[in-house]
Amino acid sequence: MEAVKRKDRGSASRATRVLTLPYPPSVNHYWRRVGARTLISREGRRYRTDVCALLAAGGGAPLRGRLAVRIEVRPPDRRRRDLDNVQKAVFDSLQHAGVYEDDWQIDRIEVQRGPVVEGGSVVVEIVEVAA
Repeated sequence: MEAVKRKDRGSASRATRVLTLPYPPSVNHYWRRVGARTLISREGRRYRTDVCALLAAGGGAPLRGRLAVRIEVRPPDRRRRDLDNVQKAVFDSLQHAGVYEDDWQIDRIEVQRGPVVEGGSVVVEIVEVAA
């Protein structure tokens, strides 16, 4: 797993964070049904734990304002993949890691496909925007 690359830029009024994270499980593998309940799968919990561990060294207070998020999805291979299947695991993991308080803060999302990289990764840029 690639270590997180973290870059904080900007003033306190318009903070920007750029994070490189491991490639997440798709939404199809993130959730599991157990009887009538829907739970985060073992793979989803492992991803969330890995992201929290990677980001723990960076510290910093959670972003509290309205947010714009840009994600570059760098798949591990050339298989066809839906870009919208990676967002939930990334957003939940970043919230759980304390990058922001809640993903309801996100007002704008941009997702694009990047180059294929060994093991896959996602580059996430989070910017506080005016309310």
